[in-house]
Amino acid sequence: MKKPRLGKYTIGQVVRHRIYPFRGVIFDVDPVFANTDEWYEAIPEESRPNKDQPFYHLFAENAETEYIAYVSEQNLLPDESGEPLRHPQVSEVFERDEEDGSYRPRHSVLN
Repeated sequence: MKKPRLGKYTIGQVVRHRIYPFRGVIFDVDPVFANTDEWYEAIPEESRPNKDQPFYHLFAENAETEYIAYVSEQNLLPDESGEPLRHPQVSEVFERDEEDGSYRPRHSVLN
């Protein structure tokens, strides 16, 4: 069995999609594809990503709306804009570092 490789991106990192006009902050990582077969089959065959790579859960946004996205590593690039995200769940989970624009997880009240 092949060992999953480590992800290129980290929790709290802001990324953008390499093809579609959206960006987001990573809040979870699956070392390999862990969504439904129906979700995977809905992607056009010619653009389906390999399942044997990290997949990232994003608080994502585009010009019109905010949503949760599930994106393969091959389709992500670092977002260099430094612009804050407006997704409403970002502030529930992360704190923004005003100096460098990065996000770090908030500490739970239970910790």
